[in-house]
Amino acid sequence: MARIAIVEDDAYMREELADILGKTGYEAVALADFHDVAAQLVTLRPQAVVLDINLPEESGFELCKQLKGKGVGPVLVLTSRDCLQDELHALDLGADDYLCKPCHADRLIARLQNLLKRFEGQANLLNGGGFLLDSQTFTLYVGSNSLALSTNEGRLLLALVHQSPQLVSKSQLCDALWGTDEFIDENALQVNLTRLRKTLQRVGLDARIETVRGEGYRLREQQSI
Repeated sequence: MARIAIVEDDAYMREELADILGKTGYEAVALADFHDVAAQLVTLRPQAVVLDINLPEESGFELCKQLKGKGVGPVLVLTSRDCLQDELHALDLGADDYLCKPCHADRLIARLQNLLKRFEGQANLLNGGGFLLDSQTFTLYVGSNSLALSTNEGRLLLALVHQSPQLVSKSQLCDALWGTDEFIDENALQVNLTRLRKTLQRVGLDARIETVRGEGYRLREQQSI
């Protein structure tokens, strides 16, 4: 049973969507707390997200971008904003489909089924902006190239992608590498980061890792050309 997350601030619409999805056989999980939605969805790990654009604390547009960077999706935007510019903007930021309210239940289900089929087997792929990272095998995909990372390289890059573009502290990176932030070995952490940068240099991504002196590291956002 696929888990579908509903991010909709209108309580009536939220309940109606949950009812439609539940009757179709999906596990519908409706969020009622709109603080740090991306973090909630990362924890929930749904197979798809039905997302409204007009939310009380954060724009659905920004959430589209965040969710793609964290490997959450596919994302179907369901909104009353019937505007081509809004649709193109949402798709450009990472939405996978776009529907306008009111929407017939059968159309919504058909679109969701199509998305689930398209993304079947891709749940482990995280979008780092300019590259994809398989969170299970630590395989890096850049354009038509693929590169197998070592376990430590993969763990570091995974931690950076999950938090991007926010800072990842040294203790968080140590926890990602060794399962603990105690007895931090600065030299060992630096050696592993240097190795990751050298590996990323082979596909032109080494500059994406930024050092924040005295605090940690972050994955820079992809620069538009």
